[in-house]
Amino acid sequence: MKKVDLVVPCYNEEESIPLFYEEIKKIRKDIDALIEIIFVNDGSKDKSLEIMKELSKKDKLVKYISFSRNFGKEAAMLAGLEASTGDYVTIMDVDLQDPPSLLSEMIRLIEEEGYDIVGTRRVTRKGEPPIRSFFARRFYKIINRMSKVEMVDGARDYRLMTRQVVNSILELKEYNRYSKGLFSYVGFNTKWLEYENVQRVAGETKWSFWKLFIYAIEGIVAFTTVPLTLAAIIGIIFCLIAFVMIIFIIVKTLVYGDPTSGWPSMACIIFLVSGVQLLCVGVIGEYIAKMYLEVKNRPVYIIKESNVNKND
Repeated sequence: MKKVDLVVPCYNEEESIPLFYEEIKKIRKDIDALIEIIFVNDGSKDKSLEIMKELSKKDKLVKYISFSRNFGKEAAMLAGLEASTGDYVTIMDVDLQDPPSLLSEMIRLIEEEGYDIVGTRRVTRKGEPPIRSFFARRFYKIINRMSKVEMVDGARDYRLMTRQVVNSILELKEYNRYSKGLFSYVGFNTKWLEYENVQRVAGETKWSFWKLFIYAIEGIVAFTTVPLTLAAIIGIIFCLIAFVMIIFIIVKTLVYGDPTSGWPSMACIIFLVSGVQLLCVGVIGEYIAKMYLEVKNRPVYIIKESNVNKND
């Protein structure tokens, strides 16, 4: 019998974990596979870990990994993938925004139609703030224009992968991880299942607009160097503009003299050029910062306790 591992990152999800477990119990009856749940406690401050431990005592197919502090969802996903041993592995949100009911069809598509990855994507963003939906769509358009790796609009981390795919992802050892890009980078034969957006069953989202904005920047920096090229192009353009302006000023001075007016406009130009310079330096700084973090070679996460390697 095939084994399917569900990697479930959790941060302050004490309300959602029991509901998620009950849904998985329901679908286990309809799936001819051994379904193991790997909860990853990402430094929760509520009773998430206690609930995971209670479930693991009742069900041997429930495992947990608990971090020493909050390391972020990317670290939690990596820890779960590294701990997984199943023939197929998927990442699921504990808030049930990733419908467990799709899992049966995902397994069928891999086993009967030969796909390596079966991913999910939302065709609607119903329930999201309009401004977040607008910027999310713009982000995918921008990054797909810049990057050689295609990223699907509305794609979720919820995707069923074969062991070969998971092993390929784990070979990518970078510290600054952007999993949506990594999933696309490794390639393989992929099928997309579409569904309408599902609301959280409990709790509140941990992703504010600002966190999503920073995450988007990290994704762009991680998968394209186009911003560096744009910074260089902008620098060249402004140098040419400055050269033309110098010629113009010299000619104007020779013909009409040297009036002392024009300081306000000059101040505006100085502010504009300075702003562009700071923008370009900031872009370069983002890449240097990523290099700095990679060179330090710190662990992506630290495990405080776990029952994954325990013999039941």
